[in-house]
Amino acid sequence: MTADGAPTPATTGWTPPRASARVVLRSLVFQGLVIASLVLLAPACLLMLLPRAVTRMVARLVVHGWLALLRLTVGLAYEVRGRENLPEGPCLIAAKHQSAFETLALQVILKDPAFVLKRELTLIPVAGWGMWRLGHIAIDRNAGASALMSLIRQAKRRIADGRQVVIFPEGTRSTPFSAPDYRPGVAALYRALQVPCVPVALNSGIFWPRNSAWKFPGRITIEILPAIAPGLSSGAFMTQLQQTVEPRSAELARAAMATPRP
Repeated sequence: MTADGAPTPATTGWTPPRASARVVLRSLVFQGLVIASLVLLAPACLLMLLPRAVTRMVARLVVHGWLALLRLTVGLAYEVRGRENLPEGPCLIAAKHQSAFETLALQVILKDPAFVLKRELTLIPVAGWGMWRLGHIAIDRNAGASALMSLIRQAKRRIADGRQVVIFPEGTRSTPFSAPDYRPGVAALYRALQVPCVPVALNSGIFWPRNSAWKFPGRITIEILPAIAPGLSSGAFMTQLQQTVEPRSAELARAAMATPRP
C-alpha cells in the first residue's frame, strides 16, 4: 500500500483496462482524421524547400491541430506544470517516454526542440520528411559506437543553434510503473554538452498505452522538473535523473488512476 492508501502497482508494469466500444470508435475517428490530414498535407511538402523556420511554423500548427482533434474526438486533454523550470537558453531535455503523445506535445511546449530519434522514422512519407527538415537528430541504432559519436556531434550543433535537445533516456516507450532501464546515451550527452538537463515526468501511458491503438479520455499531465546543473559525474547524474523522474511519474500515474474518467 502507498502512503495514501492506494494499492502499490507491480514493478513489472501496468495493464490498461479493456477498451469499450466508445473508446474504440473515438480512437479510430482520431486516427482516421490524422491520416487524412497527412494525405492532404502531402503537397505542402514543397514548403520544405523554404527555410527551416517555415517548416517549423507549419509543424507547430499541424501538431496543435492534432492535439485539438485528440481532445474533441477522444476526450483526451493535457496540462503542463513547471514551465518556469525551463531555462531561457539551450538545454538538454530528458523526458519519460510512455506513448506517442509526448513526441507531439513537446513539439509545441518547447520553443525549438531537436528530438533524438531512430533514423527509420525520417523515412516515413510526409511526417518523416518533416522530421528531417526540422533538424531532429536521427541515429542509426545498429551503428554501435559511431552512433554515439554521431549523436554527440549533432547534439552539439543543435545546442550551438540555441535549441533544446530532447532525449528519452530509456530509448523506447515504457509501461507505467515498470522498472526503468536508462541507457548511457543520456549521460554521454549530459557530459558532452555541458548545459542544464531538465527532467520531465508524465503519465501519458495511463491514457495512451504503448502498443495499443486505443486512447482513453482524461487529462495527461506533463511536469517539467527543476534542472540538473552541468558538472556531475555520469554515475551521479544518472542516479539523480532517475530518482527525480521515476517517483514523480509514478505519482502522476497514481493520481490519474484515482481520478474518475469522463
